[in-house]
Amino acid sequence: MSGAHGRPLAAELVAAVAEFLETDVREATSGKVNFHARVAVNALRIVERELLDEGAEESGAALAGLGFADENELAAAIRAGQMDGRADDVTACLRTLVRRRLAVAHPGYESE
Repeated sequence: MSGAHGRPLAAELVAAVAEFLETDVREATSGKVNFHARVAVNALRIVERELLDEGAEESGAALAGLGFADENELAAAIRAGQMDGRADDVTACLRTLVRRRLAVAHPGYESE
């Protein structure tokens, strides 16, 4: 994988900042600052996983299979009642989208 601007990649930069917060900052602080550093680490780890996520193709294919370019288009069609006759297809697509989101936000959820 190569970034648009070479190395380090965005995911590597995010990981480095998360590591700094997780070790140096958390070890040197307590209370509110320590808690906020922990929250920041969690947020950065999610961003890192999003940047490294290879499941976007799977989600895109699921949406394309229903004829949509993105989730907003699908949501609008569902709200408008345009997908009422395709409940099984919509459910399969939504499962794919949710599985990908959970894999990024909460890795290992499938084994719980």
